[in-house]
Amino acid sequence: MTQRELFLKHVAQTSPAPLALEIEKAEGCRLYDVSGKEYIDLIAGVSVCNIGHRHPKVIEAVHQQLAQYMHLLVYGEFVQSPQVQYAKLLTDYLPSTLNSVYFTNSGAEAVEGAMKLAKRVTGRAGIVAFKNSYHGSTHGALSIIGDEYWRTAYRPLLPGVEHAVYNSFADLELITSGTACVIAETVQAEAGVIAPQKEWISALRKRCTQTGTLLVLDEIQCGFGRNGSLWAFEQFNIVPDILLLGKALGGGMPLGAFIADRNLMWKLTENPVLGHITTFGGHPVCCAAGMAAMKVLLEENLVDAVAEKQQLFLSLLHHPKIKAVRSVGLMMAIEFDSFETNKEIIDRCIEKGVLTDWFLFGANCMRIVPPLTISKKEIKTAVAIIISSIE
Repeated sequence: MTQRELFLKHVAQTSPAPLALEIEKAEGCRLYDVSGKEYIDLIAGVSVCNIGHRHPKVIEAVHQQLAQYMHLLVYGEFVQSPQVQYAKLLTDYLPSTLNSVYFTNSGAEAVEGAMKLAKRVTGRAGIVAFKNSYHGSTHGALSIIGDEYWRTAYRPLLPGVEHAVYNSFADLELITSGTACVIAETVQAEAGVIAPQKEWISALRKRCTQTGTLLVLDEIQCGFGRNGSLWAFEQFNIVPDILLLGKALGGGMPLGAFIADRNLMWKLTENPVLGHITTFGGHPVCCAAGMAAMKVLLEENLVDAVAEKQQLFLSLLHHPKIKAVRSVGLMMAIEFDSFETNKEIIDRCIEKGVLTDWFLFGANCMRIVPPLTISKKEIKTAVAIIISSIE
């Protein structure tokens, strides 16, 4: 049997029609399949590969850590240098109240940990999330994602969850003294790149403070420079009580985190003891890779170049069939009249060597979230292929 046939037979599938590209190598902003065909990657593993694929410094860090040790014991029991040093690096670049890092295996697990922490700290059960939000596919995270199509087959889910409309001032009244936390994407990704109004997200922060509710900002997709600042919340002059990270956090390895003030995080240590535990969360090899990737992001000033690259995309993405282009940094959505139109254009792009896809809650929108290392030449080539595919 071919690799493709074995893939379809033995690897659990998430849809009836996976892309099923057989990639043999990835480097920088390029993917190469088994036939040698080259693709410009405009997905970056869905915001995972912010510094491109297989950056030499990440590979070196992985090799060095492999030579020392891999898994030792469940998270939190041993002092493991990669965890400690990466937590220190992260908190050095975060506000002073975000000083304690709990590493997980993924973004979805970070969501789960944050919900538990909020309930434990406040003694409340209510959670407010937002329509067209995406926070993961585990049972708790599924309870708060903002589309009934994805939830309904798995009910009953967590009780006490309400879904507000993003950017709605009226819906802030759903946040009450019974709300443990509000969980929001700083920029809604799967909705097709929806940015918050500055006045609204400021009002959200104020409402949470007034009601004693913890504000949880999900930057699993939009963190690490994706939106043009190291953390997206910096653009709105607010600070969350809990920050969620994932995807680019691991530099291509599986890693997530929820970050809060130590006084809050300490609540997970007693009544009950081991209030949140994980075997592989903060795996030393993953932390070594993630720390190396963050250092590359900072040392090569990749965030500073995001705005210029965003503008280059915007200057070139013009066609009568494009209804709109929404962007916050290098997170972009090209809107077409329907999913059918979008899917046909995406298929043509892939045939011509540009890898892109659509959004879960914006199926008529094409996703552009390339590595932040993408060159101007690669942008021009990719956009030319998109335009030709539209035509």
